[in-house]
Amino acid sequence: MFRQALTFVGFDVHQAGDGLEALELLDRELFDAVILDLGLPGLDGHVVSQELSAQAHTRQIPVIVVTGQPGPHEELEVACVLRKPVSTERLIHTVRSCIASGGNVV
Repeated sequence: MFRQALTFVGFDVHQAGDGLEALELLDRELFDAVILDLGLPGLDGHVVSQELSAQAHTRQIPVIVVTGQPGPHEELEVACVLRKPVSTERLIHTVRSCIASGGNVV
């Protein structure tokens, strides 16, 4: 649903099925933003977020966490944390505030 909504408003969206695939995708291509679910299979979103923060080529990419996991997430070095359920309008607004319209999103 999020992918379709972001594509509809002009973003080039790539999708990863798990945390390892996301990191591999980010090693091959630069993106303007990352939308990250903390509950990913394999490497979870916390590990992916830590890896993105640790790597020179990815640490400047804004990360927008979308999660249904309870608890505070202040320890994450991310641009924004959105709690599920998240409307497509709110996600689009948040992505636009992080990057210019039409950017690449994973």
